[in-house]
Amino acid sequence: MLRRLLRTALVLGLVCAVLVGLLWAFQRRLVYLPDDGPVPAAATVLDGGRDVVLTTADGLRLGAWFLPGPSPDAPAVLVAAGNGGNREHRALLARALGRAGLAVLLFDYRGYGGNPGSPDEAGLGLDVRAARAWLVEEAGVPQERLVYLGESLGCAVVTALAVEHPPAGLVLRSPFVDLAAVGSEHYPFLPVRLLLRDRYPVAEQVARLDVPTTVVLGTADTIVPPAQSRRVAAAAGRLHALVEVPGAGHNDLVLLDGEELVQAVVDVAPR
Repeated sequence: MLRRLLRTALVLGLVCAVLVGLLWAFQRRLVYLPDDGPVPAAATVLDGGRDVVLTTADGLRLGAWFLPGPSPDAPAVLVAAGNGGNREHRALLARALGRAGLAVLLFDYRGYGGNPGSPDEAGLGLDVRAARAWLVEEAGVPQERLVYLGESLGCAVVTALAVEHPPAGLVLRSPFVDLAAVGSEHYPFLPVRLLLRDRYPVAEQVARLDVPTTVVLGTADTIVPPAQSRRVAAAAGRLHALVEVPGAGHNDLVLLDGEELVQAVVDVAPR
């Protein structure tokens, strides 16, 4: 009996070791879910939109769409997408923000939308810095006229950027406390915090910001639990508003381009 128990324990231990090893090796395939294109020309999707190229500090050229505002001094919104799809899936958002009088930059991370490279935390940080640099240096948008809008994983990307380059306002849609916290929700049987390579400490970084910050969440979100988004709001160094959309799930259209989200951006944009 003892020998049988030892044999069973050994088999279980080997299975767990293999599972942990696979998670370590392939974890980024679970985190990043790119749609690599092809992506149509901006003008065929957005009236007045144009294709632009962002150059990252490590030499990658990334595709992006810029929708100019109704006037040269219109505030501009830098949109950092979530972990899935590509910029074409955010066209409805760009149109809604454009109707509200804002310029919009939609960009794809490395590995997304036909872009070269493979996504990871450091790489996405370089990508969003390139997006901000393009808006300031090429589009001529002053830093104090910029609003950052992050969607899920993109909340982590723009929050890290805001620590370096504070915007006029920050909107976080469905933010998580950190990547390990949300990973543990979906893989409670694994030591996620010990295994994760990418950290994305949203709550820790947002606490360091003196920027008007609005958190938007769906109360029926099963991807990022609403409690995590509320914790990010509670941690914010300068919370402007917490907007809860009743019955909305993580990927519902109301959280993509709905009135509540668009108004949240307008409310923190400079006049």
